[in-house]
This record gives sequence, structure tokens and C-alpha cells, in this order.
Amino acid sequence: MTAMPIARANGIDIAYETLGDPADPTVLLVHGLGCQLIEWDDELCRAIVDRGFHVVRFDNRDVGESTRFDQPVDVMGVIAAVAAGEVPEVPYLLSDMAADAVGLLDHLGVDRAHVLGVSMGGMIVQTMAIEHGARLRSMTSIMSTTGDPDVGMPTGEAMSTLLSPPPQTREELQDAAVRNAGVWGSPGLYDEARLREVAGRKWDRGYDPAGTARQLAAILASGSRSAGLATVDVPTLVIHGTADKLVQPSGGERTAEVVPDAKLLMIEGMGHDLPPPLWGRIVDAFVAHATEHP
Repeated sequence: MTAMPIARANGIDIAYETLGDPADPTVLLVHGLGCQLIEWDDELCRAIVDRGFHVVRFDNRDVGESTRFDQPVDVMGVIAAVAAGEVPEVPYLLSDMAADAVGLLDHLGVDRAHVLGVSMGGMIVQTMAIEHGARLRSMTSIMSTTGDPDVGMPTGEAMSTLLSPPPQTREELQDAAVRNAGVWGSPGLYDEARLREVAGRKWDRGYDPAGTARQLAAILASGSRSAGLATVDVPTLVIHGTADKLVQPSGGERTAEVVPDAKLLMIEGMGHDLPPPLWGRIVDAFVAHATEHP
């Protein structure tokens, strides 16, 4: 297994990979909670490359081959502090993760990029649009939310699954991937064999549940982006599934509502995942949006 190239960006090391011709417009793919760059499927990335884009995927801080932090966090304590209106002490915020992504663009010599984020990655690209808008050609926020407590919340079952004890072995991680898909995946569309294969590779590259907990703390402590999103001047496409139980559809609807001139695409039967049968629809929507805003 070859190691990914490493960018020194924003004071940390970020593992990344590029696909396609650097002369084409760059699209930066930003993944979700605890997800590694390999969870951007090769075929999905190639489908974007084939439409004339230079694709960059990377490991967020605290996953895969990027810098891991070591401060322990008490997620339940962070939840309690936020609920009480306090500002919890956390190792970093979504603003830091957005700055990581901008630092990677700097490293690659990319002045402006199309950015596409899913779930937590959607929160990160929203933060990029608020704090580094001049670096974005367009934003696509998928299965994400604004951070407002009245929208996009998980169902009870999804929340208890999210907060359940982390897997301790490679096989447990593979089982969890399938179980999670059963809770919040796109019903009847996900591929169990593919999920197991990717989860196994994820374990092999370095699975760290403490890093996922720190990322979750960053989401919780970062609060609402609505006020910032209302000032965004970046062409925005919001995509959400009608069957999403981890970030319920109200999260996407609110995002499209607060970002000026945002477009909203609701995909019937899509859950909190990117199953192969929906790739064509998602890639078509992204390409149409990005091409409108070269």
C-alpha cells in the first residue's frame, strides 16, 4: 500500500491525492465525520475527472494519514455544555478544518476551486464559503446542515447508533459499516460487499475513534453558521436525500434557505450515503452547477 503525498498546511500534515489534469478546474472533495479520502470512491472520482475536472481528495485532520491530535474529549460533556449555552473547550473547530482545506489549496497552487462536501464536509465547505469565499468558484453542500439546533438533527435511532461504542477490531468495523447503512443508508441502494471492503481498508490505513470524537466535538462546538451563510457570495448547490436519518432533510432545506440564491436538489430515497446507483445523478448535478460558474 503506497503512502499518499503529504502537504504541510495550516501547521499540520494533510494526506491527499489528485486525479486528472491539473490544468482543468479543481474540485476539492471534503469528506464527513471519521471518513478517510478512500471513502471517495475511485469510480465516483473518475466520473468527475471524465467530465473535465481535476479532483483533489484528502484526509481531514484526525483521520487516515493526516496529523492526529491527542487531546481526549468528552463528547457527552460537550453536548451538555452546548445545551446549557456554554462554550465548551475543544481541541479545534470547523474553522480550523476549513483553514486546513485552504492550506491544501495553497500547497497545490490552486487559487480558486469548486468545493464539494458531504455531511461534516458540507459544514467545512460552508465554513470555507463564509471565511475564505474568495477561494471558492462554487460550493456544493451534500447531506449537511447549518448547525442550527432546530434542523437536521438525527432521528433517535441514528443518534444512538452514532454514539454507540466504537468497533475494536477490523471485522467489527466492517460489521458496523453495514449496520450503520441499515440505519441511515439509502434503503435498498447500498452495497454491503463494497462497504465491508472500504471499512477494511479504512482499518488498515489507521482507524482512530478518538479522532472521530474530536471531529464530532468540533461540529458541536462550532454552533450555527446561519448568520454567516446569509452573507455568502459563492454560487451554491445543496443536495439532500429524502430518506436521510442522520442529518434529516430539514438541514439541507435550511442551508438552501439561508444562502443567497442557493439551489436545492432533493433526491428521493437517498439516505446519508453516496450509493453507486445515485452517482450519475449527483455528478450530473455538480457538473451542471460548476459549469455554470467557471
